[in-house]
Amino acid sequence: VQLVESGGGLVQAGGSVRLSCAASSRTFSRYAIGWFRQAPGKEREFVAAISWSGANTNYADSLKGRFTISRDNAENTIYLQMNSLKPEDTGVYYCSAAHSGIISSNEDNYRYWGQGTQVTVSP
Repeated sequence: VQLVESGGGLVQAGGSVRLSCAASSRTFSRYAIGWFRQAPGKEREFVAAISWSGANTNYADSLKGRFTISRDNAENTIYLQMNSLKPEDTGVYYCSAAHSGIISSNEDNYRYWGQGTQVTVSP
């Protein structure tokens, strides 16, 4: 499975961005998908995940209410809608396909990774 993120860029604090993750595989719909991010000088952290069907989602506690993950299996695409952005949301955002259809916040359960897309939130 190849994953390609897009939609990153520079945005002012309080603004919104929607990231997309396009998958190459026709088996994409079998996998749970997660979004992770890595801020400069910090370890990569979990952002959100969605099950294979889209019925179940999970978010990092600090991001609940601002970020929304969704998927369109017909289009082989995952989305991450990010609202009310803060400077601390700055980082490289990665999407990843899990080993199964079950969501997880543990990146050890993810097998395929995209190259990442940079999101920079200015004060």
